[in-house]
Amino acid sequence: MSEYAELQAADAYCRLLARKHYENFLIVSGLPKGRLRTDLMRIYAYCRTTDDYGDESGGAAIPRLRLWGEQVRALFAGEAPVHPVLVALRDTVGHYGLSVEPFANLIEANLRDQTTTQYETWESLREYCTFSAAPVGRMVLAVFGIANAQTQRLSDDVCIGLQLANFAQDLTWDSAKGRSYLVQGEVRAAGVTGAVRAHCERARDLLASGCELERLAPRALRRQLSLYRLGGLAIVRAIERARYRSDATRPRVPTLAKVALLLGTLAHV
Repeated sequence: MSEYAELQAADAYCRLLARKHYENFLIVSGLPKGRLRTDLMRIYAYCRTTDDYGDESGGAAIPRLRLWGEQVRALFAGEAPVHPVLVALRDTVGHYGLSVEPFANLIEANLRDQTTTQYETWESLREYCTFSAAPVGRMVLAVFGIANAQTQRLSDDVCIGLQLANFAQDLTWDSAKGRSYLVQGEVRAAGVTGAVRAHCERARDLLASGCELERLAPRALRRQLSLYRLGGLAIVRAIERARYRSDATRPRVPTLAKVALLLGTLAHV
């Protein structure tokens, strides 16, 4: 198979992964066609594959994640990859000169999930989020060519805020996996409802950094960043409407609300 044909097949695999998951709504909405859309699809496929190795591998998760890490480091060392996601990602890495750090950090977060199921303090949970959420934003900033100390700080806030909103929403899903991302000290002090409320308040504060980040971003990325921020706030509002009882029923953002977010973003940025 020629390199071109191999890359085409790898990209087709990445598109299939993106279409398979509902998060795709927030991945491609408002993005231009062409190189940027393809590169972000590849990054999404990498993140999705890494998370699936961590969440869907059962007792084989740790060896699979370690092997995946070796393959990723080999890619950045210049070796030819075999996995289709890495075949596709190699083109993006080479085109933008991406760093291995955020890709490796995401694997580290998934490795931690196999052995750490609770976090006692907000400081320890936030440190975990710098590995599990912040790397995704940093990958995107690098692709758009606006990665610097200021934009990375703001992006880290938005990504962590969005992850906290998802943590507060997904209590039942995480519990089924034997995990809890609520701060355990807050659970003991204020109960589950109080700990969920604290997550929602943190999420609001962190997502507010998105307004400044959007002003610094090019138009195509500004739309996407606005969707992340507004989507996170929509989750928080859904949890508030449920009186912070996401341990009983998982709050959901209705499809119509998602469409309204998209139309509002496209109209105002």
